[in-house]
Amino acid sequence: MIDGSRIEGPYFVLTVLGVLGTALMAGVFCGFSVLVMKGLGALPPAQGVAAMNAVNTAATTPAFMGLFVGSTVLCTVLAVVTFVLMPSDGAAALLVGSSLYLLGAFGVTVVANVPRNARLLGMEPGSREAATYWSAYVREWTMWNHVRTVASAGAAVSYLLALT
Repeated sequence: MIDGSRIEGPYFVLTVLGVLGTALMAGVFCGFSVLVMKGLGALPPAQGVAAMNAVNTAATTPAFMGLFVGSTVLCTVLAVVTFVLMPSDGAAALLVGSSLYLLGAFGVTVVANVPRNARLLGMEPGSREAATYWSAYVREWTMWNHVRTVASAGAAVSYLLALT
């Protein structure tokens, strides 16, 4: 797996896949922050809530979940393999990359974005409660999504640095 200070073989493939998965997730999160949430936030609350609930339902499809959960599994595998093998070159970058994605993308999703999504889903889009919550939801959800974007991009860069 490790030849001197070079990452190669299956470990190399895992690291390249880590770069790709985390970079793709950074792009998805970025697109949401700078396009989708701005557009949804500009809608009247009832329409924005209904649209976001539809988006959140669509996010549980195999395509998105495969990329999101697949990247999480891949980052976990890279962290475990790095701890076991401790390659002299790239270990720090691999561990930083895994930590960034696991804590900053997956962890933030679980503790910040998903609970907000669940609360929003429990509201009737045209209700006073939804209208009141909507502006705080957009602001807070987007802020945490920025964290996921930066963490995923940082993970991709860290993995890339491990390969150099």
